[in-house]
Amino acid sequence: MIARKCLFPAAGYGTRFLPATKAMPKEMLPIVNRPLIEFGVDEANAAGMSEICIVTGRGKRPLEDYFDVNFELEHQIAGSSKESSLTQIRELNDACTFTFTRQRSMRGLGDAVLTGRSLVGDEAFGLILADDLCFNLDGDPVMKQMQDVASAFDCSVIAVMDVPQDQVSNYGIVVGDEIEANVLRVSSMVEKPRVEEAPSNLAVIGRYILSPDIFDFIESTEPGAGGEIQLTDALNALAQTGKLLAYRFQGHRFDCGSIDGYVAATNFYYDNVVLKR
Repeated sequence: MIARKCLFPAAGYGTRFLPATKAMPKEMLPIVNRPLIEFGVDEANAAGMSEICIVTGRGKRPLEDYFDVNFELEHQIAGSSKESSLTQIRELNDACTFTFTRQRSMRGLGDAVLTGRSLVGDEAFGLILADDLCFNLDGDPVMKQMQDVASAFDCSVIAVMDVPQDQVSNYGIVVGDEIEANVLRVSSMVEKPRVEEAPSNLAVIGRYILSPDIFDFIESTEPGAGGEIQLTDALNALAQTGKLLAYRFQGHRFDCGSIDGYVAATNFYYDNVVLKR
């Protein structure tokens, strides 16, 4: 199972970063001088997923503009020292194709993924949540690691990490049996359990490689609180078929949907990448 396309759900309001996200998509928040969404697209491309599919919403037009040519700006800085600042994004735009669709109402991550079905089609695909920022400075990016696992086992894969017991209520939690080092066959999942009820401390993060079967499972998922459709419920149904693996990835992950995680990611990137150029 090899994914050529990568889906980015990017329709959320980003309320934890108000007032900044009142007029700017949270996916455009910069880590030093690169927006979150660019890191995710770069990671997908490095894993061989050059067809980028983005689910947007109202107020998200800057995402489309970012992955396009700005003729006025580029003409203005042509031949100057500032032109080199655009080298990375130009290379990424040349390497990838971008398609967009809109989620009409905020009905949860599951619904956002289902909205992307028209872009993905009937094939395996990657799924990245851009506000989960991952770095692996000493080896393959996380999605490349997962692509290798999905190919080896011909199976859907979700990225997981061990979290402190007092944080399990912030995540989808996985139970499974280890079939080789860092790879587990998932038997069940639960979304944000209470600490005393969590079956493990193995948490799902925003990296997935999924078979197109997941769309049928999402369509069969009943809405939960607030009318939202949880991707975790659909993944749990997929797990019952024995076709879902969890992979303990190598690298660092930062929750850039929170202010603390965003600041930590910025500091990490500045100290370990920017200063070492």
